[in-house]
Amino acid sequence: MTDQELQARVETISLKAFHQPFRHHAVFNNRLKTTGGRFHPADMNLDFNPKLFAVYPASVTDGIIKHELVHYHLYDHHRGYQHRDHDFKQLLTAVGGSRFAPPLPVNGHQYVYVCTHCGRQFVRRRHIDVRRYACGVCRGKLRLQKTLAS
Repeated sequence: MTDQELQARVETISLKAFHQPFRHHAVFNNRLKTTGGRFHPADMNLDFNPKLFAVYPASVTDGIIKHELVHYHLYDHHRGYQHRDHDFKQLLTAVGGSRFAPPLPVNGHQYVYVCTHCGRQFVRRRHIDVRRYACGVCRGKLRLQKTLAS
């Protein structure tokens, strides 16, 4: 999805769910890591995480767009637009927006270690020295079983 397609999608969702036009810019921001989207009160623009739009279906991403549009429209009407405000919570449930962003995909490799004595598996993001560390349950030796790439 391109920025132009995102802009058109945000405009149509704004008209359908809020019955008000979206008059600013919506773009993808590759620097977003822990959030689905962001509203900028200074310039009234919206940023969205492109990784979520690549992984999740339209039903989930529409909830993210509605969430950011709730911020946008409440700020535009000088009402409580922050997460803690009653106006925000009420409008979010009325339009069916998502309260939280879905979990982001795991970045990098994952290492799966197996204890040779008890068979317990340990999944780690960082590589560990199997000569130095042992199983935390039975003190058996660890063995690298596989590396999962994402």
